[in-house]
Amino acid sequence: MKSQIFSGLIWKFAERFFAEIVTFVVSIVLARLLMPEDYGAIALVMVFITIADVFVTSGFGNALIQKKETDNLDFSSVFFFNIGFSICIYIILFLAAPAIADFYEKPILCAALRVLALRIIIAAINSVQQAYVSRNMLFKRFFWSTLFGTLFSGLVGIAMAYQGFGIWALVAQYLTNTCVDTVVLWFTVRWRPNFAFSIGRLQVLITYGWKILVSGLLDTGYNQLRSLIIGKMYSSSDLAQYNKGQQFPQLIVANINTSISGVLFPAIAQCQDDMDRVRDMTRRAIKVSSFVMWPLMVGLAVVAEPLISVMLTDKWLPCVPFLYIACFTFGLWPIHTANLEAMKAVGRSDLFLKLEIIKKIMGLAVLLVSMRYGVMAIAASQILTSIISTFINAFPNQKLLKYKYTDQIRDMLPSFLLALLMGGLIYPVKCFVESKILLIGVQVILGAIVYVAGAKLFRNDSFVYLISIVNNRRTGKAE
Repeated sequence: MKSQIFSGLIWKFAERFFAEIVTFVVSIVLARLLMPEDYGAIALVMVFITIADVFVTSGFGNALIQKKETDNLDFSSVFFFNIGFSICIYIILFLAAPAIADFYEKPILCAALRVLALRIIIAAINSVQQAYVSRNMLFKRFFWSTLFGTLFSGLVGIAMAYQGFGIWALVAQYLTNTCVDTVVLWFTVRWRPNFAFSIGRLQVLITYGWKILVSGLLDTGYNQLRSLIIGKMYSSSDLAQYNKGQQFPQLIVANINTSISGVLFPAIAQCQDDMDRVRDMTRRAIKVSSFVMWPLMVGLAVVAEPLISVMLTDKWLPCVPFLYIACFTFGLWPIHTANLEAMKAVGRSDLFLKLEIIKKIMGLAVLLVSMRYGVMAIAASQILTSIISTFINAFPNQKLLKYKYTDQIRDMLPSFLLALLMGGLIYPVKCFVESKILLIGVQVILGAIVYVAGAKLFRNDSFVYLISIVNNRRTGKAE
């Protein structure tokens, strides 16, 4: 199991690393070619697409992974149901598009939403493929599908932006990415649906999956609500700067968090009856992901201003304060992810749903208060809600896994403090280096040296663990 998990993590990290590198480069080129208003308009469209995606990607996909025994009838039933359901969702969005465009007083949203919503039907097929790959720990397949999809869609987006297509360059990029990803998986994964359908099998999967689906809707709807409010109460430029500030930390976190959660969920599901193993895997996930994530978040915050200025030009500098806030909130994700994936994997989707309801009621109250005081207040409210949510997510596992919240904070704290020490040491470098490009390079290299040296000096548990795995792999020992 450990060897399988390690191999899965390697492929997931490789997939996310190359995908995020390509996405990062593409986003820089597009940000220089397009205006903030274009990003603001597509952000509003993506709010509705993202929420609609949850209907076809969250519930049944997780249920297929978590179920102890599945066969092709389970997968085929979900496959055909998803296609039919996604077509219904597309029709709803198609008909609602004019009203949405009128509400935001942006006529372009109507056509953009109708075209981009086609990806929901493709995502319905892709979600079953991903469930099959995850359940069978075939993460190498994800690497190729994601890589080709990201590369091809990036080239399409850049070419169209260069030709002056504006928002349509972003629409084409998003739509092409999903299409290519699905096509590559179709040819690289052996699974094919049978022409069979079982209501009974769907009912069994729904028993678990509907709670995950509702939880996903609550989480996605709540997260997208900020964009809806900013887009309506403030300007498209404000929304674009807010989203751009979220984008850079999210690119990093997606690489780490998606890799760990993508492997952790099916791995725990395979040993869900052994709570001691589940606790050990959850604890290790928090330690390792915190060790990797915190230095990246702190380092990004330190180099944020020169990085944005050099890569995106000064027109995007207003996004820097939003980036600072996002770095801290995303840094807490290891606690959120590990606890929630553990609950899902052991079949407690009921707890998962209850937690989402509690968190969203709390978060909505904070958001309603903050929205009166500007975009910065809306962004800053995420800090409070994120801190409170770590406790809420960890609370059930105090009893379920015998893993206390204080123990989780204690497991995360060494990496957090070491990252802060690193940030404090490299921050003053800006007083001695005038060139922004040179400054970024010096701070990144120096930060990496300080963090690794500190981890070795203080014998950080995650650092020792990762080194031992690497050494064992080199010597050919089974981990």
